[in-house]
Amino acid sequence: MTALRRSDLDPDPLRQVERWRHEAAEAGVDTTLAALATASPTGRPSVRMVLVKGLEEGGFRFFTNYESRKARELAENPLAALLFHWPGRQLRVEGAVERLPEAESDAYFESRPPRSRLSAAVSPQSRAVESRAELEAAVEALRERHPDGEVPRPPDWGGYRLAPDTYKFWQHDRHRMHDRFRYTSADGAWALERLGP
Repeated sequence: MTALRRSDLDPDPLRQVERWRHEAAEAGVDTTLAALATASPTGRPSVRMVLVKGLEEGGFRFFTNYESRKARELAENPLAALLFHWPGRQLRVEGAVERLPEAESDAYFESRPPRSRLSAAVSPQSRAVESRAELEAAVEALRERHPDGEVPRPPDWGGYRLAPDTYKFWQHDRHRMHDRFRYTSADGAWALERLGP
């Protein structure tokens, strides 16, 4: 991998993300997988892997149960960070998070395979359960109520959008002269600067 120069980067960080995502996808990498970091109001951090199911001008979209730990933390402290790791590269984005409109959550839920909709609808995410058998029984009971597979989106499940105010692009160098660039939002434009490795 050759050194990354400022002139290699698009002035628009979202277009640069798309370029790197395309290159990673061409190499057979799942580019939807990212680590999502949130924190409680007292600053206690937590991180988990999520699927980023949309990338658009407004930000990065992901979906979850609104009663999960991440959702509870976002309700109290609506700031988060995402980390994508692709061979030889990392992308970090940080910013404010807001819930998606219900119509967007409905549309994504309806696009999921029936089994995934069933599991999402019955899951008490992040809360203790007796056993897997209990969860499987709940899925089966819901399947019997909806034999056509048309499970409605539960009211406690939906999407979020992280709107970045900072992007960090990192590229590996074998001699530890890694290339790091940061985009920050300033007065409606993006400022780009190189960071030390």
